[in-house]
Amino acid sequence: MPSGFMPGSAAAPAAATADDRRALRRTLLARRRALPAGEWAAYSQRIRALLREALPRLATMRVGFCWPRDNEADLRPLIADWHRQGEPGFMALLPVVLAADSSLAFRAWSPTVAMTTDRYGIPVPASGEPVLPEALLIPLVGFDAAGFRLGYGGGYFDRTLASLRPRPLAIGVGFELSRLDWLHRQLHDQPLDLIVTERGLHRCTATPAGNPAAMKP
Repeated sequence: MPSGFMPGSAAAPAAATADDRRALRRTLLARRRALPAGEWAAYSQRIRALLREALPRLATMRVGFCWPRDNEADLRPLIADWHRQGEPGFMALLPVVLAADSSLAFRAWSPTVAMTTDRYGIPVPASGEPVLPEALLIPLVGFDAAGFRLGYGGGYFDRTLASLRPRPLAIGVGFELSRLDWLHRQLHDQPLDLIVTERGLHRCTATPAGNPAAMKP
């Protein structure tokens, strides 16, 4: 474990039922939305620096990221920098919800691409052929050290990770205020390979053994 990564800094009860998970989600979202603007900007900058320094090969991969919402870490400056660098193999991708209860599709993004908004009001590329990501930068509402995450409840990333072959490198991106001592897992939950917060990069204990990308970040 890299130095500076502090386990168990935001303890919360396990969420065992759907109602428990909804209540926990509300609590964690309120905590994140209350983050002062200065701290949010500093934490986002630190996370971008960690991704750049600790995972330089991302600049040569097809990388899915998310347009920030609800005070998520803002990765757009880093993604735009990688796009400008133009390393062979790099492509920035944004997820697109094509239908409820489906996996996500991914379309290429650049600072000049035409955008629209999806059913949730999130900006997405207006058109484009689907592209298979090699790595995903996945926002976290909550997370534990094993690499299990609490998202917004739609299950899109879990379905996507379960369906894609080869499985992309799954990197959770969030703040320490979202850390849980333990998160009750559901049968469909897909563990992450790595988690990055403002305090460091962490290799998850439940990383799937069959994902070679997870072994060499």
